[in-house]
Amino acid sequence: MSLSIGIVGLPNVGKSTLFKVLTKKQVDIANYPFCTIDPSVGVVEVPDERLHKLAEFSKSKKVVPAVIEFVDIAGLVKGASEGEGLGNKFLANIREVDAIAEVVRVFSNDKIIHVHNKIDPSGDVGVVEAELILADLETVSKRVGALEKESKSGGKEIIKKLETVKKVKTALEQGKLAKDCLLEKDEAENLKELHLLTLKPILYIYNVSGDESDGKIIFSVSDITGDSSKNHFAAAFEELKNKNHVILDIKTEEDLMEMSEADKKELGLRSNINKLIIESYKLLGLMNYFTTGEDETRAWTIKKNSTAPEAGTAIHTDFKDKFIRAEVINWQELLSVGSYAKARERGLVRTEGKEYVVKDGDVIEFRI
Repeated sequence: MSLSIGIVGLPNVGKSTLFKVLTKKQVDIANYPFCTIDPSVGVVEVPDERLHKLAEFSKSKKVVPAVIEFVDIAGLVKGASEGEGLGNKFLANIREVDAIAEVVRVFSNDKIIHVHNKIDPSGDVGVVEAELILADLETVSKRVGALEKESKSGGKEIIKKLETVKKVKTALEQGKLAKDCLLEKDEAENLKELHLLTLKPILYIYNVSGDESDGKIIFSVSDITGDSSKNHFAAAFEELKNKNHVILDIKTEEDLMEMSEADKKELGLRSNINKLIIESYKLLGLMNYFTTGEDETRAWTIKKNSTAPEAGTAIHTDFKDKFIRAEVINWQELLSVGSYAKARERGLVRTEGKEYVVKDGDVIEFRI
């Protein structure tokens, strides 16, 4: 399963630096807008201690983790939906990813240019979202026109699609994201063909980049958790904190990348980048099950609420049609008893059929 997250935001908010840290891949970083013209793509390991414990348990020769794909998309600016900057290209790149990680600048530093010449986290989020909304509004407006013509010849399905698209159009006109509409399952299906930008799940990354510049202490994590009546950054953050987010000091993460483990330990520093990767994985609605043995221990990526036959397709597409049963045990139970043999003796290995919904952390042997 190959799913991707696009890293977006205004220019100079830390997108490319974050991408570099995530992928351990050097990318073009410069202190001016549009330095990243073509999106860079990096595949990142999803941290999972369960995988390595199972590999140790099985004395596996090979360990294969789950991965997630990040796409570094160039900075979005006001007017992008009308082609400003490299707007059309940026919006097309966003359309191709499955979810959005929006980097928001929540720090002050005179040496790093802000495209609007002021630090306004909430305003920056508003600019990006407005461009996505305007792009989607153009898409749904065209679709409404086409469906109105089609609906004249009748057909309940066409009429239902038209109602759904009109519902979303109204929400967009009110400045709302399409994903914030209360859509029924069939309505969501009717919108799939439009590939709307504002239907994509969003994880906000608040970049606090603590540093010192010109003798002035730059914004840090403590500032946004402080008294909002005394701190304008904290006040701005009040509007953003209820969104699905991760707080990250991207500059420090870059510095940590260059340090040895011994130096990090001595300085008492620890990276938080794994939290971002894990939250991004969850954003896509993904989870892991495992297969383990002497040859290999592997994490398999599936959508949450997948049945056993559906989960089997992660290994091979034939597994869904040829599925007979699955032998399942929770990873922790397997480790606690010490061997598969003992697990079977104690009845911990369950035989599950086609209706079984796989749980995160299941260790599975498929029978086909």
